[in-house]
Amino acid sequence: MDFVFVSGNPALDLAGTVRSRRDEPVDALAAPADLERWVAACEGLPGRATADFATFESALSLREALYRLALDRVLDRPFDPGGLEIVNDAAAGPVPTIKLSDAGLEMSGDLNAALSQVARSGIAMLADPHACLKECGRARCTRIYLDRSRGARRTWCGMDECGNRVKAAAYRARRRATAVGELRP
Repeated sequence: MDFVFVSGNPALDLAGTVRSRRDEPVDALAAPADLERWVAACEGLPGRATADFATFESALSLREALYRLALDRVLDRPFDPGGLEIVNDAAAGPVPTIKLSDAGLEMSGDLNAALSQVARSGIAMLADPHACLKECGRARCTRIYLDRSRGARRTWCGMDECGNRVKAAAYRARRRATAVGELRP
């Protein structure tokens, strides 16, 4: 399964590894190897991290806590205390090591450092009173994203996965309505 990074923040992208949460959840992180691939693909995290089962379970716990806190923010309600504890504990972990070279920024660290970085990123975003968090406008999508568009008018988490589907469905509905109208005497 390919990962999608359209949420505007690594914490939201981690939370977005579960799709269709309300209907039929699809989890992109079914095994520790999936988490390793996600970390390697996520910009701003160490490229190589090995996940054992305990760290994998911690990552899933962090993911769910980040999702609950982001949803609390979207729905303008107080943060879930259990979620706050999980995210704050993860953020207190080790940080990745960064190094500048002619090739650019090099980042290294273990999986705990990567998860700490994700938690810190989530905290910074959730603490920002000007951050505009929204849930995707496609009915089955439950991805929460950071809307940085002009006027905060973005509707979908991403055009490729959701926006095109909504637009195509609307087009088909208009075509059907036109065809039905032409058939009536």
